[in-house]
Formats: sequence, C-alpha cells, structure tokens
Amino acid sequence: MLFDFGGTLDADGLAWKERFYRLCRDEGLVAERERFDPVFHEADDALVGAVPAALSFEEIVARLARGLARGLGSDDADIAARVARRFLDDALATIARNTPLLERLHGRYRLGIVSNFYGNLATVCHNVGVCELFGVIVDSAHVGCAKPDPRIFRSALDALGVRPAAAWFVGDSLPRDMAGARAIGMPHVWLAGAAGPSAAVCCPTDPVVRSLEDLEELLL
Repeated sequence: MLFDFGGTLDADGLAWKERFYRLCRDEGLVAERERFDPVFHEADDALVGAVPAALSFEEIVARLARGLARGLGSDDADIAARVARRFLDDALATIARNTPLLERLHGRYRLGIVSNFYGNLATVCHNVGVCELFGVIVDSAHVGCAKPDPRIFRSALDALGVRPAAAWFVGDSLPRDMAGARAIGMPHVWLAGAAGPSAAVCCPTDPVVRSLEDLEELLL
C-alpha cells in the first residue's frame, strides 16, 4: 500500500497550497487566490532539489513560509513564523492522529510513500515518527521524476516487490495521485477531504474517502 505524504498523511485531503493560502489570508498577506497561486508555485519550485537531505520538517515549512511572505510583499519575519508554526502544528496533530491507523496497516501490508517533495522526505518522516512503518520512501527530487509520471510509482513498487494490480495508492490529488496510479494499473483511493469530492471521481469503481480513518473499514 502506497501513500502520498503532503495533503494525505499530514492533512486528510487538504493540499499544502490550499493550507498555506488559508494561513496567509488569515494573516492579511493576500486575499485573491489568483495572486497567491503563482507565488506559491515559485516559492515551492525554488526549494525542490535545493535543500539538504537532512533538512527538518520544521525548517522546510519555515523556508516555504518565508518565501511566500517575500513573494507576497512582506518582510515581516513574525508573520512568516506564525504561518509556519500554525502549518506545522496542524500537520503534526494530523500525523499523530493517523499514526495508530498506519501502525495497524503496517501489520497487514507492506507500506510505502511516493511524494512530490524537496529532497528531504525521509528526514521529514523520521521527524514525525513514521519512518519505520514504511518499507520504501520515494522522494521525487531524488528519483528525477514526479507524479503522475509512472516511473515514480514503479520505483516504489519494485522496491517492495509488488505488482501494480496487487497494490493500492492513497492520495489527495486527482491529477497527480489518482491519474498516475491509474496509468500503471494500480487501484487507488481518493482522499477527497472533509468536504467530500469537488470533482468527478477518477474511476467509478475505486473508493473515495473523507479521511484516512475511513481506511479502517475499507482495508482492515
């Protein structure tokens, strides 16, 4: 069983871009979504493959928050620090809530993570205490391809010795997670979040869940 990280293990269906937008809006940094999105993509892209593998979860979040604040025209370090702290606190609380479920899944399945990340995903997983639950952790910055590229999924499946049809992928993104899993013939579970699906499902026969806790009934 393979999982996405950001938006899935740490947020139950809410992507990093959306979470940072809400926090920046709360701090008065931005109101218009159209202004925020390109700033986020620029700050996010600037970190991919440009950080040490040992960089902590706290620091990667702080760097992204600082980049967003600068891109939105603010030099107020306190605002960036508050955005980062709130983001990190929410992520850590969600991961802590999801960890018992991951432990139960670990007792039945071989688990892995496949994530579009910055190059320090293994360190982040160690920081949050889940690293030992996963037999493989695939970081796009290390393998040179990103979801939905089928190669990143195959990298994880090959490491686990599992065929696509015998695995599940759980993720929150339709264009990256669901489309990528579908392309290699891997069953997939869409983590649509508390609000439920906001678009047509990827494949009508595959499950949609609102939180990772829903996997309990589905897979255990």
